[in-house]
Amino acid sequence: MPGADGDVPLRRALGELRVEGATALRLALPVPGDPLGLTGPAVFNRAAIEAGAAVVAVFADRAVGLVPYEDLRGSSYAGVRWEARAASPGRPDVPSLPEADRDLTTAMREATEALLTVNDIAPVPPEIADELMNLRSAGADEPPLAPGYPPRAQRTAARAVHLATVVRLARRMEARGLDAARMRRRDEALRLLDRAVRRAVVSACDSVFDPVPDR
Repeated sequence: MPGADGDVPLRRALGELRVEGATALRLALPVPGDPLGLTGPAVFNRAAIEAGAAVVAVFADRAVGLVPYEDLRGSSYAGVRWEARAASPGRPDVPSLPEADRDLTTAMREATEALLTVNDIAPVPPEIADELMNLRSAGADEPPLAPGYPPRAQRTAARAVHLATVVRLARRMEARGLDAARMRRRDEALRLLDRAVRRAVVSACDSVFDPVPDR
């Protein structure tokens, strides 16, 4: 935490941010070439892109960025350590929830078509096949977001989480039997689907700030 001496527990840090005037926490899921959810400065952006994620605490006239790092202690403890950095205030360029939802549907359809035409002859490893089967029931009855989010945000986030796992598993599969052109097509299809997934998750989380329509 800025101004704090040493590490503090995450719950305490979030409480202190709230006491100091934080009004919102915004999710960022950036990758190289796509700083989704970030507004700067460059030092914070680089750290967030390297980590692949960040949270921005928004104040009236400033922002504090929280970047996650793997925290390994001894032979048995594995956790996450969050490092606070100065962030630039301002709203990031994030698509609306309806836009992100439509883009996710389009990317899913196009990625499926592209991957089917690649015709990879390598068999699916058993452990990946098992994980894909488990996706059908994992968390089916548990909303991915906290209570209070719009139903569409819950549905979009659930689809995005499912597809993120599919992307991760597909990237682990070997590409035996693929020539360079088909490998590029498969990689591009997964890249575009990953982009749509990240945008959908960030937009779903941001939707809690959307104005509630008059009834």
